[in-house]
Amino acid sequence: MGKRVPVRVTVNDKMQKRYTYVCTEPVGRNFDSAFKPELTPKQMLALGVFGGRYMRDCTKEFPASWFRGAKLHTVGEPGYDKRLNFFGVDASQPLAVWQQKGWIRPQDPRGWFQWYCRYYMGRRSEDDARQIRRWRAMYRHIVQLQKNCRRGDASCRTKQRQALLHWAYDSRVM
Repeated sequence: MGKRVPVRVTVNDKMQKRYTYVCTEPVGRNFDSAFKPELTPKQMLALGVFGGRYMRDCTKEFPASWFRGAKLHTVGEPGYDKRLNFFGVDASQPLAVWQQKGWIRPQDPRGWFQWYCRYYMGRRSEDDARQIRRWRAMYRHIVQLQKNCRRGDASCRTKQRQALLHWAYDSRVM
């Protein structure tokens, strides 16, 4: 399989108007060798991440299949619902905290998961190395689970397990 014919995507949602990016790689392929997510965006949404609040108004940007069976609030429904998370706990920080810490870039105003979805779809950008470093830094939580929990004990450290799901690590099996 060769390179994909570049696909131009224009975004018009609640957080971005007329933002355009180009996908140059095949969907779900040709990732940086340091980036090996265990879950696809579709799997993450189906499991339940970000309290069902994330990406409700930008479904047109991504494949419709990602949102069939996704655990999401309907658009306009208020709040974060931890019951929609796989582990039933709140393991998120508000977007304002992410912004304050400098984790958000204008091209991906929703943060890491938005970057991952676009990367998965084939976009490559100047922010890839930073986001991959952030993803790799989450490994410390895997080490903590390994040290403190019996393998497969889903009731042990549920906030850490949920946070790892948010970063495409399959913490159900750790």
